[in-house]
Amino acid sequence: MEQPTNNKVQSSSSAAEAMIFSAGLGTRFKPWTDAHPKALAIVNGKSLLQRNIEYLQQYGVTNVVVNVHHFAKQIINTVNENAGWGSSVIISDETDEVLETGGGLLKAKDLLSHDKPFFTLNADFLTDLNLNDLQAFHQSKKGLISFGITSRKSSRNFLFDEDNRLCGWMNTVTGEKRISIDKPGLKPMAYSCVVIFEPAIFELTPQRGKFSLVDTYLSLAAEYPIYGYDHTGDKLVDVGKPESVAVAEALFQ
Repeated sequence: MEQPTNNKVQSSSSAAEAMIFSAGLGTRFKPWTDAHPKALAIVNGKSLLQRNIEYLQQYGVTNVVVNVHHFAKQIINTVNENAGWGSSVIISDETDEVLETGGGLLKAKDLLSHDKPFFTLNADFLTDLNLNDLQAFHQSKKGLISFGITSRKSSRNFLFDEDNRLCGWMNTVTGEKRISIDKPGLKPMAYSCVVIFEPAIFELTPQRGKFSLVDTYLSLAAEYPIYGYDHTGDKLVDVGKPESVAVAEALFQ
């Protein structure tokens, strides 16, 4: 198994923009997604998309790319009707084919500047993770990618070493493992879907077409530093199913 290298990635400056993944079919969120995109599901009077845009605003991030596919016009119209809720929102149109997170990010390449780090969020995750703390962690590690993780029950986990460097992935239901750095004592942690990337990711990503960012992480982890930022104890809800809305409403007013 390939061993880790000492490649460092020099962070250029503070993150000033973000991408919110909003193109998914939302099959776990039926019946709402039979007629609407999941990103427009309502939690205490605000859509998931609005909540994530306002979350970014708390950290001065007001330039946002939003990808669309499922009921794309509903998202576009809602963004326009609300003037982006105060942010500058650019649409990345995936109407022809949903590309998953990795393919979606590559498609949006020309909509993001390439001189600063940037964040990505999943529209159906809500959290109060402090983005300033995530960025400070990322800069201290001189990583290519850093993302939020917590110690919680999940059917799929990333695997980390004692320094919280990404080493692999596992499906806790099937037992499947994908190991990038083979080390003993790897600890499983759940993914929060809040990520900071260096712009070099666009040149380094080996995949093309439709693919998950998980594939990108695992293919780069042995050679490039990718880290998990443990924010266990923060508010976090995967609003993936209709019954998750009540949980989210109890945490996010």
